[in-house]
Amino acid sequence: MAPSNGAKRYLPTQTKETAPPKPLFDPEPSDTEAGALQPANGSQEPEWEGFEEGRESQEHGESSEDGSSEDGSSEDGSSEDESSEDESSEAESSQVATKKKKMEKPILPKDAEEEELERIIFGDSAGFRKGIDGFSLAPGASLDDESEKEQEDGEDYGNVADQDLFFFDAGPTAQPAGSLAVAKAEESEDDDKPAWDDSDDERLVVSLASVPQLRKLRDTEEDDMVNGKEYVRRLRRQYERLYPVPEWVIHATGQAKRKRRHIEDDGSDVESASDMDVDDEDLSTLPLSILLKDADIMSRNSRNSAKKRKLEAGTVGMVRLKDVTGAGPSAVTSLSFHPTYPLLLSSGPSSTLSLHHVNPSDPHNPNPLLTSLHIKRTPLTTTAFHPSSSDSRIFLSARRRYFHVWNLATGLVEKVSRVYGHEHEQRTMEHFALSPNGKYMALRGSSKKGGAVVNVLDARTLQWVTQARIESRGGIADFAWWGNGNGLIIAGKSGEVTEWSVQHGVVGRWMDEGAVGNTTVAVGGKSGRDDWIGGDRWVAIGSSSGIVNIYDRRMWSEKDPSTTGDGDASNGGIPKAPKPIRALDNLTTPISHLAFSPDGQVLAMASRWKHAALRLVHLPSATVYRNWPKQNTALGRITSIAWGSPSEEEAKEGSIAQLAVGMETGRIRMWELRE
Repeated sequence: MAPSNGAKRYLPTQTKETAPPKPLFDPEPSDTEAGALQPANGSQEPEWEGFEEGRESQEHGESSEDGSSEDGSSEDGSSEDESSEDESSEAESSQVATKKKKMEKPILPKDAEEEELERIIFGDSAGFRKGIDGFSLAPGASLDDESEKEQEDGEDYGNVADQDLFFFDAGPTAQPAGSLAVAKAEESEDDDKPAWDDSDDERLVVSLASVPQLRKLRDTEEDDMVNGKEYVRRLRRQYERLYPVPEWVIHATGQAKRKRRHIEDDGSDVESASDMDVDDEDLSTLPLSILLKDADIMSRNSRNSAKKRKLEAGTVGMVRLKDVTGAGPSAVTSLSFHPTYPLLLSSGPSSTLSLHHVNPSDPHNPNPLLTSLHIKRTPLTTTAFHPSSSDSRIFLSARRRYFHVWNLATGLVEKVSRVYGHEHEQRTMEHFALSPNGKYMALRGSSKKGGAVVNVLDARTLQWVTQARIESRGGIADFAWWGNGNGLIIAGKSGEVTEWSVQHGVVGRWMDEGAVGNTTVAVGGKSGRDDWIGGDRWVAIGSSSGIVNIYDRRMWSEKDPSTTGDGDASNGGIPKAPKPIRALDNLTTPISHLAFSPDGQVLAMASRWKHAALRLVHLPSATVYRNWPKQNTALGRITSIAWGSPSEEEAKEGSIAQLAVGMETGRIRMWELRE
């Protein structure tokens, strides 16, 4: 009966053909379900499609079972709309079931062949146990059979030592070297042993003299045959010379910085004399007396001024000598000959300074490397010997706020980090020049708008002395010391040239004719008046257009008002717009190098921007030699040039000067200028 308050009771309608829910996992499936259909992979219709319509039909059914409907119909009767909705829902459910049947595919039972393949590939427990039982060392033999056979033979390996049970296959026996001497590898200084030791290295024999690329690994001229271990050690030593251990490797491995070995009293340490690595914490090297002990350079082959021979214009005698070095890790940007001894100094961006003994008369080892100095994190730009024969210092600088001074006599390397009172004007010390008298050192200062400065230091104390300031647009292009070392000739980029004296300041100014971006300047020769603007006769100025103007100062002195008594001496007797005796246009790229020979008879001009851009100029005719260089002359891109004086013996044989040329590839080639 209905409740008294008039509320209606709603009960869920029972679906006529509703199957009981099936568990997800049936532990004991029946045989009838073996071929049951399983859903195939792929997109399927959602199972809840038509769910809302089912909810609505159920709600309508509940209301009808309760006996009344919303429109007031009786419990037994139903409207036509409700019957139509039921029919549509049943049709949709039948369509979904039909679609599911189409998406499903039957899984057939495994046949005997498939089961056999699975057993072969994946195995089974029975096969594994059977394989263990039947395992043997030889076909058809079991472990028991092997032990019985050993006992029958009477061999008991249980009491044999382990080293007798095995042997090492060392390969074929090496043939005897005969009369060839094999060098014995030195013991390594480091306690760390290599991770791999190849026994074949002891039997390997390498000839260092027969292969040109390996001759640099020899310690002496007679050194030839070495074994494998010695060969590896020398290769490692050569590699460490060119490429020192980076700083980050030292910090990462926790290794202390490697110190040089202590030199015994007899000075027999050859290794340390061939390579030195210097940083801020260890600024010391070997004295020159130890480095040059074997070469005996200090007592012979000194370079003295030979009698001047007059050269003729047109052709020149050039004889090629043995190369000083082969291809190196970087270009050679600086070359310098020692003023007295046959030594050649070279450096470049590889931060390594090399010192070679120039001895072209030796056919076997003409230009040996005496020592090399590596300044860490300092790509060297300018290096030079001190011009005095009694001073054994080497000056070297880079694009840094400091420069180094290496004393060859004591082995001390001093670092000069500032110019006191002028730090803001001297931000880099890469360009410097030492005066020929050895008193001063000039440093090109930082350029300013409208001009620049040159700071002059005392070469002995390295303290600031004076300063040369010029007013030239673009700053200073280049500068050079007078021949007597008491003044500078400073070429501005705008074309103005300043003659400056250490004692009196600016002596005079003059304009380079037709100047289009001056790049370099050089002076040489003797004018006959040592007390007048340095006593130099020739002035050469190169420009960015490839033109080289050559001026003769002797002609200026003949018109000097101070000597003739005529005219005004306000500009120091220097004409404000002199005429060059010759404007050379043999090169078409910017001039990068100008250098006069020691006697002032030959001018070498070069450009690093073009292959084989080198010419020799005869003076006083100011004409270019036409027979050298030739088309087949071994010249690449030239990065530095230097002139050297011959020894007394070489001068007697007709040698006038030696020309060293540094290449962009790191090579240093040499030629000899003869009559």
